[in-house]
Amino acid sequence: QVQLVESGGGLVQPGGSLRLSCAASGFTFSRYAMSWYRQAPGKERELVAFITSTGSNTNYADSVKGRFTISRDNAKNTVYLQMNSLKPEDTAVYYCNAKTTVAAIYRNYDMVYWGKGTLVTVSS
Repeated sequence: QVQLVESGGGLVQPGGSLRLSCAASGFTFSRYAMSWYRQAPGKERELVAFITSTGSNTNYADSVKGRFTISRDNAKNTVYLQMNSLKPEDTAVYYCNAKTTVAAIYRNYDMVYWGKGTLVTVSS
């Protein structure tokens, strides 16, 4: 049973900080790259942050660079998103994503898992 369970969302004032966690189970966490996505009301889901399976490299959406930090602890099967200097436009449901590419005969294929999301509301 594969599970990605997000936690840490809530209400925070502009300029505040929040740390999201995503606890993974049911698959080999260390083989998967992890990402955080978010979706605001009426908006498309967007990639916020990405981290490789080993944690050796990260990438961020331009809108969060310098404010958000993604990290992972493979021993704990957990990925984190530290969010600082939060803005009202950061308000969204944040989703945890796991992805790996499996080598197979003729072609490779992706395995993708999603969490159910956690709501972050930035408001004064």
